Amino acid sequence: MVACERQLLGLALACIGFLGSIISCALPTWRIMKTFRDYEMPFSVVEGLWKRCGISPTGEMQCMGYEYMLLPADMKAARALIIIAIIIEVLGILLGVAGRNFMNFVPDERQRSKMALTSGIAFLIAGFFFLIPVSWTTNTINDHFHPTWSTSGLAHLLLKKMELGAALYIGWFTTVLLFLGGGLVCSSFFRRNGTE
Repeated sequence: MVACERQLLGLALACIGFLGSIISCALPTWRIMKTFRDYEMPFSVVEGLWKRCGISPTGEMQCMGYEYMLLPADMKAARALIIIAIIIEVLGILLGVAGRNFMNFVPDERQRSKMALTSGIAFLIAGFFFLIPVSWTTNTINDHFHPTWSTSGLAHLLLKKMELGAALYIGWFTTVLLFLGGGLVCSSFFRRNGTE
């Protein structure tokens, strides 16, 4: 594959990853906690980076934003890392577009190839910044994934179960796209300079 095509494909994958990171950040379904009682329908609570929603057995959803002090520590860290990743992705996209061969923002070919390499490195760094909170949240959920039974009253059993939300699956897909896009953009730099 020609270096120009690699760079374009990498930039396209990174742009799709950018959209995925926006969606993953906005969705309120990072963690799903289902509560079962032995005599009732399940009640679910979904948690995201920005709000927590309760879903009743009838399907009615009520959401409310977090008070900053009540936001769990892992969600505070995830929120910060994902916002940093999105900012880095925007910078990577801007550098990638400016470093394209058919663009004339920078007339010097050497400077354009350096901008393309910097763009690829930015996508890889953004991928790491996105990987950390997604992995951390998944690990936290897996620690609590096994059902725990406890008694409330005399004969009522209560089961709480945590599950992965849709935003985490989108986050994993986004991470893969950012790594692939960054790798392709970086490899186009080495191929263009004849060192491959």
